[in-house]
Amino acid sequence: MIGANANLGLKLAGLVGLLFVPFLASDDYVLHIAISMLLWGFIYTGWSVMGRFGLTSLGHGAFVGIGAYVVTMLWNQAGISPWIGIPVATLLAVMVGLAIGYPCFRYRITGHYFALVTLALAEVARLLIVALRDVTGGSLGVTPDAVVGPDVPVSLAAIQFSSKAVWFYVVLGVWLVGLIVWRAVDRSMMRYGLEAASEEEDAAAALGVRVTRIKLVVTAISAAMAAVGGALYGQYQLYINPETVSGIAISLQIVFAAIAGGMHNQIGPTVGAFITIMLAESLRQIFGNQVHGLDVMIYGAMLVLFIIYMPRGVVGALAGRFVRRERHVPARPAPA
Repeated sequence: MIGANANLGLKLAGLVGLLFVPFLASDDYVLHIAISMLLWGFIYTGWSVMGRFGLTSLGHGAFVGIGAYVVTMLWNQAGISPWIGIPVATLLAVMVGLAIGYPCFRYRITGHYFALVTLALAEVARLLIVALRDVTGGSLGVTPDAVVGPDVPVSLAAIQFSSKAVWFYVVLGVWLVGLIVWRAVDRSMMRYGLEAASEEEDAAAALGVRVTRIKLVVTAISAAMAAVGGALYGQYQLYINPETVSGIAISLQIVFAAIAGGMHNQIGPTVGAFITIMLAESLRQIFGNQVHGLDVMIYGAMLVLFIIYMPRGVVGALAGRFVRRERHVPARPAPA
């Protein structure tokens, strides 16, 4: 009971601390980093919802791209508000995820083969965006039509805010919803079915687990979260291109961050977001844009190292060390 109360107290203290971040940030750059960490932490959390059960998707860049581009195109081309565009983009991402997932799960294409199929999905999404350059802007990217400015600091219809403090609280709310979704999946009966299927699919099916169905459900949840994150990223940055919201590079970044932070822990993917963003910002400060693709190469190398030496991520390793230390603490002698 004491441990549970201490855990709840730490979470509440962390939440209160986050609420004061806009007041403590020294400038807009620091606030931008905080927003980026929470936003990408939400996307990485969505990936870990399915990745922690052995469903290693290398195609989540496609879902992020769908969320970003569908919302932007509907807004720019038809004037449809992101409040409508986000549900449309999310539904489309879920449909794509189910279209890819059903044949894979139905015919038991798992492991490395599933990863390769999803990897192809990410690259197809990137190439499709480039090919439709007349609409999407191609490799040059596109800017959502801006509404906010000196005279209009806030536009609820366009989900655009000139103040980074407002954006911080919006993204914080979305990030908290992502944690709630992760926890709901973790505490559901579906979790046990997915864990059983990841160990031995035939045995799980023999026990009555609807393997294909629960895999599709978790895939739909994960794809929806990635699409929502991509849509918010486009509205926040007011600029998107295939390299920043889709393709292999983004998919690899998502996988690396979730594994590095610890996809088996609720807060682990957000820790992974901290690692990746600080790494990217450090490389940008040191090398600028002189070495193209350096961050991707480092992500790949570090991903291999984490899989070998720290498979449960930073948070998982720290939690395991804390548990081992608690077990070795000698018990206090009983009073006479």
